[in-house]
Amino acid sequence: MIIILAVTKTRHEETWIGIASVIWALLMSLWTTAADRTVQWGKTEEEERLTGRPETRRTLIEWTEVLLSNIALLLLTLIGILMTCTLVLRALDAKVSPPGELYWVDGDKYQIHLYCYGNETDAKGTKLPTVLFEGGEDPVENGLWQFADNAIKNGSFSRYCFADRPGMAWSDTAPSPLSAGQAAEALSEALARAGEQGPWVLASAGIGSIYSRIFSSRHGRDVEAILMIDPLHEDLLKRIGAPGRGFMLWLRGILSPLGLDRVPGALFKGRSRVDRIWGKSAYQTGKQIFAKLQENLVAESLTKRDVTSSRAIQYPDTPIAIISSGIEIRRDSEWEKKQRDLTHLTQNLHDWDIVDKAPHQVWKTLDGREVIEKRLKQLVYGK
Repeated sequence: MIIILAVTKTRHEETWIGIASVIWALLMSLWTTAADRTVQWGKTEEEERLTGRPETRRTLIEWTEVLLSNIALLLLTLIGILMTCTLVLRALDAKVSPPGELYWVDGDKYQIHLYCYGNETDAKGTKLPTVLFEGGEDPVENGLWQFADNAIKNGSFSRYCFADRPGMAWSDTAPSPLSAGQAAEALSEALARAGEQGPWVLASAGIGSIYSRIFSSRHGRDVEAILMIDPLHEDLLKRIGAPGRGFMLWLRGILSPLGLDRVPGALFKGRSRVDRIWGKSAYQTGKQIFAKLQENLVAESLTKRDVTSSRAIQYPDTPIAIISSGIEIRRDSEWEKKQRDLTHLTQNLHDWDIVDKAPHQVWKTLDGREVIEKRLKQLVYGK
């Protein structure tokens, strides 16, 4: 309770419901302890009155009850220690400041992290569109951010922005249910509050392409081009919304406060605060698990409806470029078929590249980064 109340970030994340629950649990534990001690004291007093000494003999059933009680007490103590360690890690992570700003959205219900960098004009003074990145299964900070910084140094574009979806990296979790359309609206509101008006070249990866497509359909006049990196097709949202996947996410969410992976990772594997916020261990955090579960619950209903509608109202002359993973295409024939279908998203296909040895995260290979940077430069400069 002290850790939750003492750290601003944890107070904000837990909200009044979490704080009230912790205080109530503390009061109930104190009351239960006091009640047990009172009953034990009364029992001892009665035994001394009747026999002249406290009774220490027990039946086999009573000893079994004592054993089970001690095992339960040991488990509760272990759970308390693990939850305390997890809270300590969260308090340490709260010291890391986000690179951008946090903006309240959806009637000030939660905050979205938005970061922009660069100049609106190139070295010659020509005004260029801003590249708006949308992460895939992981936050933008885990790979695409570093790529964007290098691309600016190479002169491929002059300015970029990215926002963390609700529950990812520095952004808060959003109230449920949360569809891709609602997440796109939150992004639009955050951009408006930040004074960012575009024009945009949208660059997205994996499932992030679903969010970018919805954003594009609602801001058609401001979107100059779309680049999708091994994008997810709406017909494959069934994989995201699979019941088995949802159950595993729910189970991981139940166990998440114990920090069964985060605590050993911090103690024995050298996982840093950055790793837990947006790096290799970010998938273990309760926020991201909750965000993935939200995604799972509405994937085949609200989200599919949103993206299907977006396809119908997408500006047909918007240039698009698709960069696909050669590994994924060879591994999954349905994935290859759906990648081909996405090339017909608009009537203006700029390019479709297949990077032969690249994984789903195409930017993890040198060839993949070179192709992405080349296509982005062409789209930004209108070539």
